[in-house]
Amino acid sequence: MSKLTTRTRLPMLFLLLVLAIAAGAVTTLIYRHVHAGDEDKPATLTCETPSNTIRTGDSQMKYNVQKSDDEWKSELTEEQFRIARQGGTERAFTGVYYDHKEDGVYRCVCCNIPLFDSKTKYESGSGWPSFFKPADSSNIETLEDNSLGMRRIEARCKNCGAHLGHVFPDGPEPTGLRYCVNSASLNFQPRSEEAPSSSSGSDTSVTRNE
Repeated sequence: MSKLTTRTRLPMLFLLLVLAIAAGAVTTLIYRHVHAGDEDKPATLTCETPSNTIRTGDSQMKYNVQKSDDEWKSELTEEQFRIARQGGTERAFTGVYYDHKEDGVYRCVCCNIPLFDSKTKYESGSGWPSFFKPADSSNIETLEDNSLGMRRIEARCKNCGAHLGHVFPDGPEPTGLRYCVNSASLNFQPRSEEAPSSSSGSDTSVTRNE
């Protein structure tokens, strides 16, 4: 009886081993199929989650405007500091500028340099202010952001390093880009108040959006 049991167990164990190997192979094939082309896929199309890639261990020597955290905190609201200086993100449809339609220029909340023009602002449905191009591309820098298990392109103010938001390849013509920006990183200046020398960004005064 015991010999019969042993003879029966061996084929069963072998069968289970084969099934386990087959299941692993099938799982691998499914994973590769689902994730095929991930290297070529565009970044995720949401600004929702915060990117904490700024400031901590991040050299600021390349920025023209440099201030300590205490100095920034004295000039910005708590929300502005969290987003512009620490890389946070405001909740969708809560920012003061997401549905803003006045004619003018959106400036950096930290250093006041012009970043976006209302003429390039459009309704993306994302819940954040969206622009298809900067007012002056030399005022914005982009960096690869691999935080939170996602690959995105972060946009920062090139003058002071303030976190603005992210750039996505789903915008309208002629650029096909969407600059998804936090309202807390911006200050709006109506066109009628724009000074002739505004493009220089030399005025570094800051307005609190409260």
